[in-house]
Amino acid sequence: MAPLVVLAVVCLAACAFAWIASLITGDNSWVDRLWSLLPVAYLWIFAGFAGLRDARLDVMAVLVTLWGARLTFNFARKGGYSGGEDYRWPALRARMTPRQFAFFNLFFIVIYQNVLLVLITLPGLAALDHRDVPLGGFDILLGLLFLACLLGETIADQQQWDFHRWKRAEIAAGREPRPRFLQTGLFRLSRHPNFFFEQAQWWLLFLFGAVAMGTLWHWTVVGAALLSLLFIGSTRFTESFTAAKYPEYARYQQTTSPSIPWLPRRPRTGLVA
Repeated sequence: MAPLVVLAVVCLAACAFAWIASLITGDNSWVDRLWSLLPVAYLWIFAGFAGLRDARLDVMAVLVTLWGARLTFNFARKGGYSGGEDYRWPALRARMTPRQFAFFNLFFIVIYQNVLLVLITLPGLAALDHRDVPLGGFDILLGLLFLACLLGETIADQQQWDFHRWKRAEIAAGREPRPRFLQTGLFRLSRHPNFFFEQAQWWLLFLFGAVAMGTLWHWTVVGAALLSLLFIGSTRFTESFTAAKYPEYARYQQTTSPSIPWLPRRPRTGLVA
């Protein structure tokens, strides 16, 4: 239980920090700024309790560190650490009373999301409890798949970054950007390829723990499952804004997979081109 006690202490400290900071600054994106850092710390805590001598846990910790480094870089270059609040929170704040949003901030943004960050790393606990099982071929395959998903997410984020930089340049030059949202590259195969690869990495981390345990039937799957549910809800919320802003987005929704990269479909007639 010692690793869980350490994780609980770190999680409580993160919750207290994010909640107090949100009250002081009026900015509710503090958990977003911790998102790429805490899972890295949690995996190294598990690896540390194994004395950094368990190959599987060390590999898991290194992979999550690479995940965290990539996400931190992408978040930073978009201004995430310079005071910019996630657009979803002001939108929700406008739809709720101050009391309702205060509860939402404390229980969902702060507590739930921080607990979720613990849950997605608990395959590390499974690996720690079964550290007598040596690293094998399945672990190597999972590691390669994790790196492939990391590369896919990096490419998707770079394509998105390049598109928005081009879009800002077009607007600055007084021209109407066409297209008005990204539909090429990986975004031709999926409306949210970066979301798909993000979730896939945490499902692969769960499988590391499953390999160590020798079974897929383990409660640590709850982290990856809840993360996918969070992405489903967040994607629907995000797309509601995009569809309201761009009528032609309906055609894109009809032709392009929402998450899993897949061949485009033919659109139904009567949709905005």
